[in-house]
Amino acid sequence: MQVLLNKRRYGGRASCGLSRAATLLIAMAAQPAAAETRQLVYDVKHSVFGDIGTYTNLIETSGAIITIKTVAHFLVKALGVGLHREEAQRVEQFQGDRLIFYHGVTVKNGDSIEVKGQAKGNNFVIDSPSGTITAPASVKPANPWSVRSIDSTTMMRVDTGKVENVKVSPGHDTNITVEGASTPAKEYDVTGPSNNYKIWFDKSDVPVMFQVDDDSGKVTFTLKK
Repeated sequence: MQVLLNKRRYGGRASCGLSRAATLLIAMAAQPAAAETRQLVYDVKHSVFGDIGTYTNLIETSGAIITIKTVAHFLVKALGVGLHREEAQRVEQFQGDRLIFYHGVTVKNGDSIEVKGQAKGNNFVIDSPSGTITAPASVKPANPWSVRSIDSTTMMRVDTGKVENVKVSPGHDTNITVEGASTPAKEYDVTGPSNNYKIWFDKSDVPVMFQVDDDSGKVTFTLKK
């Protein structure tokens, strides 16, 4: 009888221990995986006015959800006089390859422009001061954070919300100079009605440089090492 009681006692403790361990494992499995974060900071230079500011993309990946948070600070000067000031904060969110959310506020010389967007059915609906635009689900913001950001022929201007049809060239191998060092990269050309872009991605799919043509000259964004 005593032996039987001992077996029951120790068996009960073992069962409790296994139960607690199983509960712990289930709780750990239920916790969401930690988000992977990558920050890309660019020096921005104008072909006429020289250094004009910085541009930062913070990329957070959690499962199938990718969130890009952008901060821009631009100040164009000539002879010490400020000609143009621009500040921006933007958030874009993807589920897989589809844009599902966008919000951006751009302040140019004191004037603020807010752009909001949301996936709805087979479309992406954009609200801006110019009105409401219904874009195809394949639309991508004009913000190069990965090669995936240019796998569409429809792009949205991140400052105004305007939607444009673009052509994206096949990437070709080249070498560019980043902070004095030669860097192997793949170059893409994005051609649209308002602006033309060149983007260089390294072998890790990091945009190490991109360049925008506008009415005042070329603006080059170079990744800081």
